[in-house]
Amino acid sequence: MNPQIQAKAQRAVTTRSESIITERDMLSQCGFTTEESAALLWLRHWYQSGGSDRMQLVRHWEFLKWLVMTGRLEV
Repeated sequence: MNPQIQAKAQRAVTTRSESIITERDMLSQCGFTTEESAALLWLRHWYQSGGSDRMQLVRHWEFLKWLVMTGRLEV
């Protein structure tokens, strides 16, 4: 492998892992547990990478859940 390409790839991996550590630290400072932080980071990755074919349906369910939880819609 070309040394320049390898160095660029290594910097990208390092930057990515440093940002994940920073995000986990920020979540823990906001009171999230380790498990909750891992779940949130996994969900963000899942949504950003395409998620699921049922994504439209899940978004509607999440919106309805939010309406109920905020008292804007009665069950």
